Amino acid sequence: MVKRSVILLAAPLVAVSVLGACGSDTASSNPASSATASSDVGSQPAEPEASVPASDLDLEGRTFVSTAVAGHELVADSEIRLTFQNGSVSINGGCNTLVGGYTIEGDTLQVPVMAMTQMACDPALMDQDAWLSETFSGAPTLAADGDNLTVTAADGSTITFLDAAVAEPAQPLEGTRWVVDGLLANQGISTVPIGAEATITITDGTAAVEAGCNTGSAPVAITDTTITFGPLTLTRMACGPEQTELENAVVAVLDGEVTYTIDSSTLQLRKAADSGEIGLNLVAS
Repeated sequence: MVKRSVILLAAPLVAVSVLGACGSDTASSNPASSATASSDVGSQPAEPEASVPASDLDLEGRTFVSTAVAGHELVADSEIRLTFQNGSVSINGGCNTLVGGYTIEGDTLQVPVMAMTQMACDPALMDQDAWLSETFSGAPTLAADGDNLTVTAADGSTITFLDAAVAEPAQPLEGTRWVVDGLLANQGISTVPIGAEATITITDGTAAVEAGCNTGSAPVAITDTTITFGPLTLTRMACGPEQTELENAVVAVLDGEVTYTIDSSTLQLRKAADSGEIGLNLVAS
């Protein structure tokens, strides 16, 4: 199984040898909204809404998706995702993910130390990851206007983001086919073995499961934050090592109560185990 190992990168970053996958980045940035003032004499011309100072931004718990880039050409069919969670910022431009603790000082984003996964990807995405490393470790400036966030790098290039809650409304838990794309164990996320696939589709109180090789189902009870899986019944086909490894990880999670969160088209399942927290990351297909 190919794993997402993590390396630590001390800012500022100069160049990084990394590798990536695909997304899309064809939309243009939204225009700033405007406000109309009025007086006893009559309406006044509309004035643009002032941008929010970076120091006043409430970014915690939010994910942003790139809508426009100036000064740099993104790899075709790729996008940049920016997430602020639990005092850390993570950036993904197609394959590798950069992550580090952040603070906002004045109008700049400070990420003193950044970690990056290492996966083998297309060389063009290697270069894109290196550019993102330099951009976000180089104290870029931030500006917000409504649901838009603009990041300006030291070299003058800009990335305009739109809040993912607006760009990508959350997919429903039920009725969506969720494909496993990450496995959580031992405090680390690993990728799904090449040639193996696992999915979950919940409909009418039943989870249909493709576990990696075998298929089956389990009854489920759902609350706003948890899914409780009843006994999982699977076929008993002989599987290759990659499929068996994935299936074992999936079966371990889909047992009893798990917590879940949905962020646009991604689903996270988490549960406590004797070895620590385990879980699955899934994407809507």
